[in-house]
Amino acid sequence: MTNIAKQIKYKQAIALFLSGLAVLMVLFPSVGQGQPYPRRNAIVDAVQKVSPAVVNISLEYEIRKRISPFSEFSNPLFDEFFKDFFDPGFGRQYKRTSLGSGVIIDGQRGYILTNAHVVEKTGTVTITLNDEREYEAEIVGVDPDSDLAVLHIKANDPLPSIAMGDSRDLLIGETVIAIGNPFGFSNTVTTGVISAANRSFRTKDRVFHDFIQTDASINPGNSGGPLLNINGELIGINTAIYAGAQGIGFAIPINKARRIIEDLIAHGEVIDAWLGLWVQDLDSSLANYYNIPNKQGVLISGVDPDSPAREAGLSEGDVILAIDGRKVVSIEDYQARLRNYGVKDRLTLSIWAQGQKRDIRLEARAFPIAKAPQLAYTLLGLKIDPQAKAGVVVAAVQKGGFLARTGVRPGDVIRQVNEFLVREPVDFYKAVIKYREQESMVFLLQRESQRYYITVPVNR
Repeated sequence: MTNIAKQIKYKQAIALFLSGLAVLMVLFPSVGQGQPYPRRNAIVDAVQKVSPAVVNISLEYEIRKRISPFSEFSNPLFDEFFKDFFDPGFGRQYKRTSLGSGVIIDGQRGYILTNAHVVEKTGTVTITLNDEREYEAEIVGVDPDSDLAVLHIKANDPLPSIAMGDSRDLLIGETVIAIGNPFGFSNTVTTGVISAANRSFRTKDRVFHDFIQTDASINPGNSGGPLLNINGELIGINTAIYAGAQGIGFAIPINKARRIIEDLIAHGEVIDAWLGLWVQDLDSSLANYYNIPNKQGVLISGVDPDSPAREAGLSEGDVILAIDGRKVVSIEDYQARLRNYGVKDRLTLSIWAQGQKRDIRLEARAFPIAKAPQLAYTLLGLKIDPQAKAGVVVAAVQKGGFLARTGVRPGDVIRQVNEFLVREPVDFYKAVIKYREQESMVFLLQRESQRYYITVPVNR
């Protein structure tokens, strides 16, 4: 190659480099000018927009520690032996404070959404806003099954609130933002991605379904705070971390929460959808007998008269394959799907009946309270006194049943069913209706001055 050719090629290379640099200067004007890359991005904008609506929730409650009048001379064995002889009122009271997070979902009316476990203890609930204003809150309603609660505060002026997104429109891998008060550090921001959707996980006492899984850091105190998309829209409520793992947290999808929020505000409780069906898991022998495709679904073992299911034409022996297109493979699946619907919601059951698949459309109702006394006797072998003036009093127990064998007898008072206090018969009946699909219920019973818990199996 001649010197002239080399010079020409060199000049062409220089020209190409300069043209490329010019393009970069147009696209990124700060490059080469000693200016930092712009720090404001979508995450910063979302945090600044939403932070005023994120609140700190503190719950102050009292605990009483029983102490021995001989404490200065005693040891643990002594205390254990004599504990039942000490007056329960003889002790010290301590105040404890628990912290959590919440988000204002209605600034005009002052409604705040958080986790049920954040406010599960009885005490004074205080809401602290981002600008350090404080309000005492009332608990509007709590739903332990979804781990959601709605609080209310009275403010003279409208409060900042958050826009709700659509948790059906989630992309695995998309950026999400969690804001909360971990360990009391207010308005802490963490980021991550959506790791998975429609996750199920088990705690010590229940199974949760259809949750968002994220690797955004969720620590104690984050509970009840918002999970946001990059647009600053509420897509979930942070609720749990997976014990022993790093980067695995869960949030309640906001679409799942919407119906619960509406029920809690309107009724103070969640009104579950009722179809009037009794179902059981489908084992291989039953699947072969009914010639069920793919050998999956739940078998209808009973249909209540005067129920939506009976009116829609469902019968014993039909098999439910899906609800609104989502597969049902077990009783647990069926119950989880049904919890997404409320009273007057319409849903489509895909069933297998008489050797063919067909869809049944029906409208859910509330379980008739008039059926509750018979339901309680069928499931629990228990009748209560409807005329009792002091609480929920046992009127009769089924001879030879579990309660009778356990020693429960007429005159005993039921104080609590699972997490719910029961003060009158209607409270008890509502609890039985709510937990009728569970394998057991936990009763707090009282006989004279003694209280004790028992786990009562549910007869199906």
